[in-house]
Amino acid sequence: MARSKNKGPYVHPKLLRKVQRHKRGELAEIKTWSRSSMIIPEMVGLTIRVHNGRHMVPVYITEAMIGHRLGEFAPTRTFRGHGGMRKKATPQLK
Repeated sequence: MARSKNKGPYVHPKLLRKVQRHKRGELAEIKTWSRSSMIIPEMVGLTIRVHNGRHMVPVYITEAMIGHRLGEFAPTRTFRGHGGMRKKATPQLK
């Protein structure tokens, strides 16, 4: 279910402070565990490291990402491919 328009986008308060500190030059990089935070226009141009459950995945924020959640760009599962065809063993001729 979507968030109400009159409430506005949800951004974790600590993440918002980190973004403002980074814009002022006080912070070198931004790390966050808040995957549910929405991307706002102040974040455009930043690289935010988002936790995916195992690693911090660097996510470069562009204008097309505004309105999406940070967690959408840091996948939590590793895709290793579908089953596919396996080579059959060729019978040995005697």
